[in-house]
Amino acid sequence: MDRCAGRRLAEWLRNGGHDALEAQTIGPDPGDQALLELAASENRVLITIDKDFGELIYLHRMPHAGLIRLPDVRMARRIEIIAEIIDHYSRELEEHAVITVHGGHVRVSRPPTN
Repeated sequence: MDRCAGRRLAEWLRNGGHDALEAQTIGPDPGDQALLELAASENRVLITIDKDFGELIYLHRMPHAGLIRLPDVRMARRIEIIAEIIDHYSRELEEHAVITVHGGHVRVSRPPTN
């Protein structure tokens, strides 16, 4: 999980049996590219509120293992939204989709393969 996604969300995921790794636990901020590389190398879906990861995936064609972007989801709603994504879009995430929740709408994208 990117630093901006929130500790409460990470704790909720871990309590639900998910192997959630928070970026802040791995040391100083490595930057978006390094974080995406780490997530891909460990086959982890990256959760963030930042839009920069989309550029890395779509424009720079960086490999990834899936991405959940919550650019305008308030902290108080993130757990509820992630629960819905897990319930309804697990298969898409297993296929390394990029899921963006913006304006209350869920968009599932499949970037081109490298």
